[in-house]
Amino acid sequence: MYDYDLLVVGSANADLVIGVERRPGAGETVLGSDLAVHPGGKGANQAVAAARLGARTALLARVGDDEHGRLLLDSLREAGADTVGVLVGGAPTGVALITVDPSGDNSIVVSPGANGRLTPSDVRAAASLFHASRVVSTQLEIPLETVQEVVRSLAPESRFVLNPSPPRPLPSEVLAACDPLIVNEHEAKVILGDSAGVSDEPEDWARLLLAKGPRSVVVTLGGEGALVASSAGVARVPSVKVEAVDTTGAGDAFTAALAWRLGTGEPLAEAAAYAARVGAATVTKEGAQVSFPTAAEVAEL
Repeated sequence: MYDYDLLVVGSANADLVIGVERRPGAGETVLGSDLAVHPGGKGANQAVAAARLGARTALLARVGDDEHGRLLLDSLREAGADTVGVLVGGAPTGVALITVDPSGDNSIVVSPGANGRLTPSDVRAAASLFHASRVVSTQLEIPLETVQEVVRSLAPESRFVLNPSPPRPLPSEVLAACDPLIVNEHEAKVILGDSAGVSDEPEDWARLLLAKGPRSVVVTLGGEGALVASSAGVARVPSVKVEAVDTTGAGDAFTAALAWRLGTGEPLAEAAAYAARVGAATVTKEGAQVSFPTAAEVAEL
């Protein structure tokens, strides 16, 4: 019996968001909207998204002893996520500077802050959380050596989900544990390196990624849904057509939903189809965590 459906290990940031008519080029200044501050970070986003859907969720992360840290803790608790693993202190809370254009597309620069101080020893100290969790999900807004320690700390029957964002080359130890590795087009190309140039087809990227060692791969395709790949083959998963307002956090909501549904025993393609609906519901609202839907809202799609 697991205490948690999902343990998220990852980042917790304050999102500083400005709306712009267009994103600036090099050396250019543009005027934007009033600054809005939201709880964010890929780890905290996934934890809130899963908890709002009804998953029993815990987060292992680090925040600063500051106003932004308290904002994040309040948001996690309000969503129903367990904050027993959230460590406080060591550096200021991480911050993401986000610009959003009228089409809903965003550009993000992250100052890691306390996220960079989440260490392998913090992971080892949280061994009880790992043994109590059916699925463990992480990202790359924390140190890579910490992600490696997450893989080494997995309980024998736990499933590991990785969204390698921001993307970087991954050690074979991490790739081999992924079930699935979840990437968008940009992340897939970074991880594939020169191999990405052999084809423009996401199906080929998925097969190439699978050959690198993951047990399964999911390629997210925005409004076009997603693509899943495993030893059973490659399949497209459709999404629901919606009018996008803000894509911030949509990938995190997708990953959280997918990880949770996989933990319930749902097949990869069905879990990805549900996750695509969660992502679609997310982009219809502004912000990250405030836009994550409940299970009832997803059902309405």
